[in-house]
Amino acid sequence: MEYSKEFKAALSNFSSIEKDRLIFRLLKKDKLLSKKLYFELIDTETVDQKRTQMEEIIEEKVLFASKYLSNPKYFLVLIRKLSAEVTEHIKITTDKFGEVSLHLFLINKILDHNNKLNHQRFDEVYKLHIYLINKALKALTLVKKLDEDYWIEIDELLEDLEDKINDNRYLQKLCLNNSVNLAWLRCDHIPEDLDVIIKDIKSQGFLK
Repeated sequence: MEYSKEFKAALSNFSSIEKDRLIFRLLKKDKLLSKKLYFELIDTETVDQKRTQMEEIIEEKVLFASKYLSNPKYFLVLIRKLSAEVTEHIKITTDKFGEVSLHLFLINKILDHNNKLNHQRFDEVYKLHIYLINKALKALTLVKKLDEDYWIEIDELLEDLEDKINDNRYLQKLCLNNSVNLAWLRCDHIPEDLDVIIKDIKSQGFLK
C-alpha cells in the first residue's frame, strides 16, 4: 500500500502522545514487528548469538520430532513448524547468512535419522523428502547473494548434506528423478540461473 503525501502529513501532525499510542496499538497487532523492534532497539544479543541459539533449538526440536518418524505426516507437521521458527528468526534479525546456513543445518539434522527414514515405505516419506529437496534448492539460490567469505562455512554444510543424500536411497532417487544435480552442492558450482532452472523443472510437474 502506498501512502499519499497528505496522509503522511496528517500523521506528522500527531502529537508525541498520539504517536506513542498509535505505535503501541500497531505493535500489539503485529507481534513480529514488535520482536524486530525489540531486537534492533534493546536486545543486547548479536545476530551471531541468536543464530547459535536457533541452532540449539533446531537440534533439540528435531530430536524430539524424531520420536514420531513412524508417523511421517505428523513428523512433517513438526518440521514445518520448526522451519517457521527459523523464518521468524530471519525476519527479526535480518540474518542473511542464517537464511542459508540454518535451513541447511535443519535439513542435515533431519537426515541424521537416515537409518529410520530408509526403513520407511517410499510413499510414506515421499512428501518429506520432496520438502527437503525444495528447501535445499531454496537455500542454494540464496548462496550467490552472500559474500564469498561465507562460502567456506556453507560448503561444509553442503558437503555434509551431499554425504547424507548419498546415504538416503529415497533422496538419491528423487534427486535423480527430479533433475536435481548433486554437483550443485558446492558454492562455486551453483548455476547463476538456478532459480530459472528450478522454475523450469517445476513447470514440467516435478518437485511436487
